[in-house]
Amino acid sequence: MLKDFKLNRREAAFRFTSNQRLYIIITLILLAAFVLVFYAFPPYGSGGASDKVVKITFADNISEAQQKVIDLFNSEHRGQIEVVPINLPFSKFSTNERKELLVRYFRSKSDRIDVFSVDQIWVPRFAKWCEPLDRYITGEQTGMMTKYAAHTCYNDNALVAVPFYLDITVMYYRKDLIGALPNSEYWSDQLAHSISWQDLFRLRKEMRGSRPFFVFQAAPYEGLSCIYIELLANMNEQISMHDSLRLETPEAEKALQFLVDMVRRHNISPQKVVDFDEDESYQFFFQNDGVFLRAWPGFSRNETLRKNFPVAFSDCAVAPLPHLSGSSPAFVFGGWNLMISKFSTKMAEAIEFVHFLLGKESQELMYEYGGCLPTNDSVYSDTSFVAKHPELKFYQNLFRYGVYRPFSKKYTKVSDILSYYLNLAIRGRLSPKEALKYATSKINSVVVPND
Repeated sequence: MLKDFKLNRREAAFRFTSNQRLYIIITLILLAAFVLVFYAFPPYGSGGASDKVVKITFADNISEAQQKVIDLFNSEHRGQIEVVPINLPFSKFSTNERKELLVRYFRSKSDRIDVFSVDQIWVPRFAKWCEPLDRYITGEQTGMMTKYAAHTCYNDNALVAVPFYLDITVMYYRKDLIGALPNSEYWSDQLAHSISWQDLFRLRKEMRGSRPFFVFQAAPYEGLSCIYIELLANMNEQISMHDSLRLETPEAEKALQFLVDMVRRHNISPQKVVDFDEDESYQFFFQNDGVFLRAWPGFSRNETLRKNFPVAFSDCAVAPLPHLSGSSPAFVFGGWNLMISKFSTKMAEAIEFVHFLLGKESQELMYEYGGCLPTNDSVYSDTSFVAKHPELKFYQNLFRYGVYRPFSKKYTKVSDILSYYLNLAIRGRLSPKEALKYATSKINSVVVPND
């Protein structure tokens, strides 16, 4: 810890407020850009035979996989329904920026977005602007939804979303580097079954060398909150979102101290991780010949990395993340859900498109082209498809140890605050105890949004 660093409650609050002010300004600029693009290139044509076609809009990060299913839907519904994508790419909008854009859009009660995707933790936040889906989705359809994903689609016991694709945290490692060890078979077996953190520390000593050992994401954003939630789950602790929040517990402090020690004491992770989100950590991992990398399954479909680092990329293998000795593994669930705007004037067509996205064919396309884990159980029970993609069994096994982030209208604000102070602790500017004290105070002052 920096001995000359002092941060009292007033200073902490001031710094966070300044960051928030900057964030609001940036968000407003992005919103203006979004509105300009949307209205400069309206999705609705005029005149001719196309007037007979009902056009609906779909707002998402339109990847190759999403475009594939959109094209297939439009082909099968030619002359009747056409889906027009509104692209909100991750390369231009962070997850939180995308959320704020959509929030401000739906406050205007516009009918120009029909279907849109949300991070699963946004469902409570957007429920007020969305069409309840209980009467449109049959019991048979909900029965086919993977239970781990369906759990995230309810708000106040009402079905307000459907799962588009699932995600879960994993660890990638360089199998060539592990394979070069004298006892490589032992370590490979340990990695395949979720190695303990304690054993991973032993492996660090055995490998020696200066290359980065375990690269993770410790910038002040949602990814850091996810890592912290996993460690809490390892300690049978969780973030409870009720009237108030307490993070000043022995387990909460121990979990944060663990992250601090990884960077500042044990040299398990390089100090640069305090500035990394996913993309930055992936680049650093390859540029510096890292050994282990915390990531998401979509990493394996990253064509930019495959192109820029072909040899090292092909040497990567996937494994469960480590766990603390004596505890069960814990991996944070991610993923995106589909919602339908209650302001849509094309409800029947929007429902038709959502049904299509839930279907087995769409789910398989999403996985094959985007690495998006299916939310339709029939994909996992299709022996021929699983034979082509045996790694699906691996992910299914991980689901059993999945943990959820809190479902709350104010969770994203909570995560912003929590990750900010977690990051300060990992940087050595606050002790874990101080960081959690400031975070608790700030979080408990957050007002639930009332749009």
